[in-house]
Amino acid sequence: MPISVSLDVNDRAVTIIVDDPGMPLLYALRDNLELKGPRFGCGLGQCGACAVLLDGGPALSCKTSLSAAANRKVVTLEGLGSPEKPSPVQRAFIDEQAAQCGYCLNGMIIQATALLAKSKNPTVGEIRKALADNLCRCGTHLRVVRAVQRAARNA
Repeated sequence: MPISVSLDVNDRAVTIIVDDPGMPLLYALRDNLELKGPRFGCGLGQCGACAVLLDGGPALSCKTSLSAAANRKVVTLEGLGSPEKPSPVQRAFIDEQAAQCGYCLNGMIIQATALLAKSKNPTVGEIRKALADNLCRCGTHLRVVRAVQRAARNA
């Protein structure tokens, strides 16, 4: 029997009707709301591509059920900024050219945003630790660290 789940996504109240409230939040975001920032990577919570902010903290949407997000605030990559007005972290990633294929970018930006919300001037070690669970094979790691440092300076 279908049930409705209400949540706040990118400052917009939404209700999603599903048969299974245990479905991953990632599926609801991508399939029901057509948000493409969070990516399906491994589906096991090991790559970080699906990261979102849940009540301000990073969460892996492939491992978070839709029902666990009910009545909570979800922010996706799209909710951080727009192409016309990117967030400071998004702008810094653009300015540092910190992406190649872009698949991990969602998780990197979400994790960096969460880090900078807690620490206004993180050390390189803190940045690396915060981003350690985001798998990236493109080799832009130094640019990613510089992007987070730039965002910290410009925030």
